[in-house]
Amino acid sequence: MFEVEIKVPADVDAVRERLREAGAERVDARRQRDAYYDAPHRDFAETDEALRVRREAPLPDGIDSRAAEANDRDSPPETTKITYKGPLLDEESKTRAEHETEVADPEAAAGILSGLGFESAATVEKRREFWAYDGFTVTLDAVDGLGEFVEIERAVDDEASIEAVRDDALDALDRLGLDGAEQVRTSYLGLLLAGGDASDAD
Repeated sequence: MFEVEIKVPADVDAVRERLREAGAERVDARRQRDAYYDAPHRDFAETDEALRVRREAPLPDGIDSRAAEANDRDSPPETTKITYKGPLLDEESKTRAEHETEVADPEAAAGILSGLGFESAATVEKRREFWAYDGFTVTLDAVDGLGEFVEIERAVDDEASIEAVRDDALDALDRLGLDGAEQVRTSYLGLLLAGGDASDAD
């Protein structure tokens, strides 16, 4: 599977209003804590790969909600997934091969990675709203230490479809009043490690 994705800095309140005007549907909102790992056998920063363990919980009232922050008995249950992302495949988007699966015990997953020599690199925390729009998932992101972004993405099964889907994503961004030329191809992890300046991203 390939994830065709474009990310741009944006005012999420303004984009949310445009999505509502366009008849888009908000399908989910979540708080995510992503723990990224460095590999013992190669440098992911050089190979442009990523390995993360994501812990997330619902935000019933959207990204402005503070629900699910306290982890008390009344908070919605967390889920945990482990994800590998391969190198970027396309010079005009953030398209990558991606493999992801849910894990039952985040502490056990961290212990397995540590036992194999993987070391914690950094943690990215964000609140996200997911909207269904014109065949894409549009994500409104509020990222701790970085600010607000919008991502548009669609999964495809074959590499031959990447270019057409990317072009459709750029058109969809344009209809939402966003400029694909402002795209940030660096991951949130990369931006945080670079000091949080999206203008330095390639």
